[in-house]
Amino acid sequence: MGITPDDVMVKAVSQWDVAPAGIVTIRPAKVLSGQIDRIRGAEFGSIEDVVRDFIGGFDSPQPPTRAFRLTQILLMDGALYAGNAVRHLKPRSGRFPMGFAPRETACTSMYESWVGNRWFGNWLLDDCLTYRLAEQAGRPVATTLATGHQPAYERQLGIEPTRKTSAFFEELILFDDRSHNEGKRDRATNLRRRLIGSEPARHPGVYLLRGSSGARRVLRNERTIAEHLATRRGFQVLDPTIADLETIVRACAGADVIAGVEGSHLVHGLMMMPPSARALVIQPPGRAVSVLKLMTDRQGQDYSFVVGVGNNEVFDASVGEIERTLDLA
Repeated sequence: MGITPDDVMVKAVSQWDVAPAGIVTIRPAKVLSGQIDRIRGAEFGSIEDVVRDFIGGFDSPQPPTRAFRLTQILLMDGALYAGNAVRHLKPRSGRFPMGFAPRETACTSMYESWVGNRWFGNWLLDDCLTYRLAEQAGRPVATTLATGHQPAYERQLGIEPTRKTSAFFEELILFDDRSHNEGKRDRATNLRRRLIGSEPARHPGVYLLRGSSGARRVLRNERTIAEHLATRRGFQVLDPTIADLETIVRACAGADVIAGVEGSHLVHGLMMMPPSARALVIQPPGRAVSVLKLMTDRQGQDYSFVVGVGNNEVFDASVGEIERTLDLA
């Protein structure tokens, strides 16, 4: 979530840069001719914006990462309040909040975001990187309980927030960490090192199954594609919804290609794959997304995609097109 005129960040008593501005080269996606023409809709941006990111071939200025010091901030029912300004961290419970908000006199910091609390991929892609800033600025606080794979990631990454549902902060540090500057790239590289340890042996790739997890986005021939890549290309096939973190790390950390349907589950692989690896993303025709490409651009990695045929809930992708896309140099 950006900074709007009614965001609590506008109430900051001071602010400063924690990472300088920079430039990210937006690389052309490795994609077959005609794929972009299939895009009928986009998410998290206009079709024009997403297509521009896919076509690439330009430098994107990135603003600095900034810290904001606020005082007299109330946390209640998933939102931060400062006078008439508010920042929502998660949906409200719908009940009028009752009870006493304990006063916090020590300097605290927050790293979580609305999108990170909504989607696992954004939590791993963004919030876990912002935590590294928060731990240096004050005592990190979070409002949500860790679920799914999050507890294992927190243990591996040394993420140890104090969890609170209500508080009155005498002093609170927040961050605008949306930029893909060099500081964020370095934190992502550090995250990968913490997860994988020593560099593993390389192998052809991993197909991360989406199945029916998350919002309905069913690739009808997903199993056929995964089995083909396993047989013809030597890919490993992994269902991250049932695999533990150790298994995910073992499969993804040395993969030349991380492949699968667009979605949060792919972030497992993209945050761990080697610097010279490539993402291969199968996109629904009406929900093109360039968020993951901006991450691979930041890290200097390649990105390919294939656009499916059907609708956003149920669609098919061509095995032949996937094969030819993987052959693109």
